[in-house]
Amino acid sequence: MMEKPLKSIVEIMDPPPYHWVGDGFRVHNFFPSQPQIGLQGMSPFFLMDYGAKWVVPPSDKPRGVGVHPHRGIETVTLAYHGKVAHHDSTGKSGVIGEGDVQWMTAGGAVLHKEYHEKEFSKKGGLFQMVQLWVNLPAKFKMTQAGYQAIENQMMGKYVSDDQKCKADIIAGEYKGIKGPAMTFSPVNLFNIKLASGSATDFSFPESYNSGILLVEGEVMINRSKKISENQFIHFGHSGEEIIAEATKDSILLVMSGEPLNEPIAPYGPFVMNTQDEIKKAYDDYYNGEFGYLED
Repeated sequence: MMEKPLKSIVEIMDPPPYHWVGDGFRVHNFFPSQPQIGLQGMSPFFLMDYGAKWVVPPSDKPRGVGVHPHRGIETVTLAYHGKVAHHDSTGKSGVIGEGDVQWMTAGGAVLHKEYHEKEFSKKGGLFQMVQLWVNLPAKFKMTQAGYQAIENQMMGKYVSDDQKCKADIIAGEYKGIKGPAMTFSPVNLFNIKLASGSATDFSFPESYNSGILLVEGEVMINRSKKISENQFIHFGHSGEEIIAEATKDSILLVMSGEPLNEPIAPYGPFVMNTQDEIKKAYDDYYNGEFGYLED
């Protein structure tokens, strides 16, 4: 069988300088703030905040970010180290720890807050997280808010014959195994663990926007480019196949999705299609139409 052409590589990005979200999340924003990717370069993924490893000092008062609104997106939080608690105005709440994911659909209106989990906060410790914002198609912008608590054991599981490649499939499909997340447009999202000296491959349609965040380790991509821990590799639209060969024990966050190809009007916590819709979101928020959530 003919090998598919390798997917082109646009850029390998070092993490930008960190900034704080609230007082609990120290993050590097790979997009949309970086012009190499911008608003559309990873659509339907709109934002990626990466909380690289840092040690949280013990605190009796959990650090985090207080009550704030969202409209027009889904927030997807992936935990690698540490624990995060979530509460929202639909009455949903949960705690995610290592290997877990919380997938919140803001839809038309939601208030939520996110903090270090109480017991983790008291003890402190190693913390590492990723938060993605997945843009909703225009026809689903005002869908009802929802929440998917995706524990690690619920994810699709792939293990290679030699046990050196293991994957947690959160959304989409890898090696014929599907993830549990319900999405509003085609999205692939999975964590891959590669033992040093092992390799794996995956393919996505040429039209999809694709990237890999190296959460840990060192990997050679497409036999030509080395990526190191905390770097992000952004692929182009030429070719379909991606080959990853680990030179150290590695964890890769792989994301790929069909671009929405719709106008984007972002402002603050809202991502809509027009400035009028942004104005309406703020009007609705200040008029109390996002519900109530105690801070």
